[in-house]
Amino acid sequence: MPIRIPDALPAAEVLRQENIFVMPQSRASAQDIRPLKVILLNLMPKKIETENQILRLLSNTPLQVDVHLLRIDQRPSKNTPQKHIDRFYRDFDRLRNGNFDGLIITGAPLGLTAFEDVYYWQQMSEIVHWSTTHVTSTLFLCWAAQAALNVLYDMPQFTLDKKLSGVFSHQTVGGHNKLLRGFDDTFLAPLSRNAGFPLHAIKHYTDLDILATLKNDELYLAASRDLRQVFVTGHPEYDACTLANEYQRDVEAGVSPLLPDNYFPSDDPAQTPLSTWRSHGSLLYSNWINYCVYQITPYDLNSMQLSDHD
Repeated sequence: MPIRIPDALPAAEVLRQENIFVMPQSRASAQDIRPLKVILLNLMPKKIETENQILRLLSNTPLQVDVHLLRIDQRPSKNTPQKHIDRFYRDFDRLRNGNFDGLIITGAPLGLTAFEDVYYWQQMSEIVHWSTTHVTSTLFLCWAAQAALNVLYDMPQFTLDKKLSGVFSHQTVGGHNKLLRGFDDTFLAPLSRNAGFPLHAIKHYTDLDILATLKNDELYLAASRDLRQVFVTGHPEYDACTLANEYQRDVEAGVSPLLPDNYFPSDDPAQTPLSTWRSHGSLLYSNWINYCVYQITPYDLNSMQLSDHD
């Protein structure tokens, strides 16, 4: 899929070097088709790295996607040049009056923080509610999934006894759901979270279709029956070395982190890890874009008639 992004966005050159078709806005505007309009609300600290990862996965279909980068945290960034954020990211006020085909909300390192103590919790709640009437389908990743479950279903916050970090085997349980088309019965995916997603709570508080689980007691993938809200509790977008970088960051910070499970060869952090989940991540994003967005969204977004969550 040609990704339509600003010509000068750093991800453009990174993806071109990987032979991924990146279409500059100047060329895309000359094509007589309507690109899908997708917002990326990037809550991760290293925004450029996350941009590269998400855009790489969005490139796996023949559809043209016009990506809008959104920010809600106005504090100076410690991990991303402020010039980059000011140049490429928009505030919500510039988007709130429009309709969009898709919205992706990333994870954030907030698993040990109470929702009411999150600096931008009010804005986060507003955008989640807004998405139910202005977006065809929203993909919530990791912490964003936990946050959205609270906002949409009033599900309380669950915290694990220890951080779940590593690459884990998951199993599909969703039968013939469109999001699972092409999936094997079991697949690998990286997790990096303190948040808990117990299946008993998902079943008690929500009416979501449970599509994939971890060890039959933790949720990995779920969706509303109309596919307008999709919840992923891991990080299928991660590069091979992302977990290694997080582990080294915590070591240097004196946190004494546990070694990520099933990740480093021979459990030796001096060895280079391999990506064993790339095909799963690409397929998940491809299915979301195709079946949850493209096959459902109207050609004229101004004609969008979406009912609220409930």
